[in-house]
Amino acid sequence: MTLKLGRHEFADDARLMMAIVNRTPDSFYDQGATWAEDKAFERVALVVSQGAEIVDIGGIKAAPGVEISEAEERDRVVDFVARVRETFPSLVISVDTWRASVGAAVCAAGADVLNDAWGGADPELVDAAASYDAAVICTHTGGVTPRTRPYRIEYDDVVAAAIADTVAYASRAVAAGVSPQSVVIDPAHDFGKNTFHSLELTRRLGEMVDTGYPVLVSLSNKDFVGETLDLPVGSRLVGTLAATAVCALAGARIYRVHEVVETRQVVDMIDTIAGRRPPKRAIRGLQ
Repeated sequence: MTLKLGRHEFADDARLMMAIVNRTPDSFYDQGATWAEDKAFERVALVVSQGAEIVDIGGIKAAPGVEISEAEERDRVVDFVARVRETFPSLVISVDTWRASVGAAVCAAGADVLNDAWGGADPELVDAAASYDAAVICTHTGGVTPRTRPYRIEYDDVVAAAIADTVAYASRAVAAGVSPQSVVIDPAHDFGKNTFHSLELTRRLGEMVDTGYPVLVSLSNKDFVGETLDLPVGSRLVGTLAATAVCALAGARIYRVHEVVETRQVVDMIDTIAGRRPPKRAIRGLQ
């Protein structure tokens, strides 16, 4: 089925890079490198030049921290979305928010996707998406409160729980008026999960792909990679790419990333090995 992200459409064999752009002063990865608007805009221009089809703009870090009001979140992202839309008309703009009021405001400014990293914490977010014909990313968080860390969360089967919750969320989005072509599911590695849960989801990602919904994975520099290899943020690229390869082989469609070029090469290589994509050049032994 053709994937429709706002005003943009992609064939069902397209693998898409979603580049992370943080409008926050305290991101776990970049430590506020793109907090200033011009720096964030430079980041957008860079990832577009690297081939990212989507940018995911966030105004609040996921981890616990200073409380950010809805008004402050809007101030951080709405005008910036409008600026990016004006400059890059063919770019898919996603906004990482769980708040319906923010979702409506960014869609009015030109956003195509609402990336709800907190699993439907605000039930009206799907109504905002439907009102603007935007896409929704439906995540699994185990019902945790936004911006809290998981503590001793248990699942009988984390993959079954992720499938049940994301498919239910997707159905609710469609019932609210979101196009079935505009619904994406995401197991949400680390969110509401310990490292063993995230590893299990990676290993069995094909079961989520088998639901028929496009699957997004957000693996980049996550704690489950760091704990697996005992590496700090900034030293997790190789582990991230290894997890990316496993998810690519399983059929993930969208990759939310810090490193666009490296991730694209891994995904293209896996797709070629899997027979989904021809080599760009294949002359060895032929001439």
